[in-house]
Amino acid sequence: MGQLLRSEVPVQETWDLSSLYQDNDAFYSALKELVENVTAFNEKYVNQLNEISTIESALREQADLIVSIIHLSTYAELLYSTDTTDEQSQKVVAQFSTTYGKVAGLLSFVESEILQLDDEAFNALIKQSEYPKYLTLLKRQKEHTLHPEVEKALATFSPTFGAPYELYGITKMLDIEFGTFEANGEEIPLDYVSFEGDYEVDSNTEVRRNAFKKFSDALRRYENTTAATYNAHVQKEKIESELRGYDSVIDFLLESQDVTREMYDRQIDVISEELAPHMRRYAQLLKRTNNLDKLKFEDLRISLDPTYEPDVSIEGSKEYIKEALSVLGEDYMQMVNDSYDKRWIDFPQNKGKQTGAYCASPYGVNPFIFISWTSKMTEVFVLAHELGHAGHFNLANAHQNVYQADCSMYFVEAPSTMNEMLMANSLLKKSDDPKFKRWVISSIISRTYYHNMVTHLLEAKYQREVYRHVDKGEALTAPLLNSIKKQVISDFWGDEVEITEGAELTWMRQPHYYMGFYPYTYSAGLTIGTAMSQRIEKEGQPAVEDWLNVLKAGGSKSPVELAQMAGIDITTDKPLKETIAYIGHLIDELESLTNEIE
Repeated sequence: MGQLLRSEVPVQETWDLSSLYQDNDAFYSALKELVENVTAFNEKYVNQLNEISTIESALREQADLIVSIIHLSTYAELLYSTDTTDEQSQKVVAQFSTTYGKVAGLLSFVESEILQLDDEAFNALIKQSEYPKYLTLLKRQKEHTLHPEVEKALATFSPTFGAPYELYGITKMLDIEFGTFEANGEEIPLDYVSFEGDYEVDSNTEVRRNAFKKFSDALRRYENTTAATYNAHVQKEKIESELRGYDSVIDFLLESQDVTREMYDRQIDVISEELAPHMRRYAQLLKRTNNLDKLKFEDLRISLDPTYEPDVSIEGSKEYIKEALSVLGEDYMQMVNDSYDKRWIDFPQNKGKQTGAYCASPYGVNPFIFISWTSKMTEVFVLAHELGHAGHFNLANAHQNVYQADCSMYFVEAPSTMNEMLMANSLLKKSDDPKFKRWVISSIISRTYYHNMVTHLLEAKYQREVYRHVDKGEALTAPLLNSIKKQVISDFWGDEVEITEGAELTWMRQPHYYMGFYPYTYSAGLTIGTAMSQRIEKEGQPAVEDWLNVLKAGGSKSPVELAQMAGIDITTDKPLKETIAYIGHLIDELESLTNEIE
């Protein structure tokens, strides 16, 4: 059975974008208006930002322009992601992209001129401004800032610099044809969404392994183009880091996250070393409960108990989520109910829809959640995760100005993964049946921890190796990327898992590589999320209050300060080591439950 076209899916299961714009025409006229407003703003303030009062009023006026840009870019992205084949949506995205370069060029003078202030004036500005955190981070860039005209040129070129990511998406979603694969005597159609949503976790070994082979063979045909696209992206980052006077592209990319190189390396090194032995035990359990003669790379995502996977309807997911998240209070639950009732979530699986799940939270408007509903219980965890982002930025946007609402990428996955832990804790209380308990714990391992601590760790470790090559002045080719990826996977799984041919191509599947140092932040967020969910379990309301205050703080504080507000010290490796020990404890429980069941 092929996938439905976007026009064939039930409207009530799609999101409603009218809180942004009524339709594409409204979008185009808002885009035109933005260019006029930005041009007028530029004429009013360019070469004028030398007095504190003038800077303050310019920043206030620019805030409205930034909100318009956020609304326009969100609309374009949301529209396109639900159907990449739609011509009108392609046009909307392309039009925004071209216009954005012009707009960014016209606005670049604001930061450039503020950065011309001497230290005394800059400190005075920070002291009396409504945007102290934003300005403090800006001041830190001072030594890496280029001449205003150069900054303007770079900003104007931003759509061109963003092209590799766009090309990657086009190759992935529009050009690669997977055809069909044969399993159990039948021909089965394959595409990105069905592989990642269904066949990769299919309990039938022949279906799963044959799908993986067909999927990998199709990817391999595009490995050189995809490597060249990725190389263009990282070389651009390297050139910019050198222009700005950074010793390493790694330091350049970490700057915006407001964290130290030590915090970055620690996440990768400690997990590689200490989590791997636990996960190898988990791999052995998978092999045992699924009666496999050997465990291959493409078997790692299967369920521990393929006979026990409750199906969940969209309506049914609501009950599970309400039960798990109600501890966060009435206002939070209102946001959860609105997400379902006011169509803030896009559920359908349709042709041309992008893969994965995400939450967009445009400032001053409701959040939007993107998911492809498969009726598997794992989707409830995914939804709880995305609602964590929605709840976070709903509160941050309400309590912070637009300059200080977005928190550092290092912290961004904490609220989402925290919700997954609340989901798990809530399910564990539901029943003492060993099969149910084992299913819940294995869902926590396979969904929450595997995804955030293992999948993203292996991406992060691969990514760090890639940038080490780039720092040495090397270009990236498909054979080099394949060998780095293969090494990273083999080191983690050791002899417990057979690394099948095709596993090394996994780097081709992940858009995160075009988003700076995103992958390692998942484990950082989950470390904070785990510690916080345990505090809520133990302390109840006082811990919840602390957490809601953290969410309201948005980006007004650094990741270290946000974690501190939650009573967690991330300047040491203690929370991380405790999280890894907790995973080890969960795997102990899985082993004893399996012994009991067998």
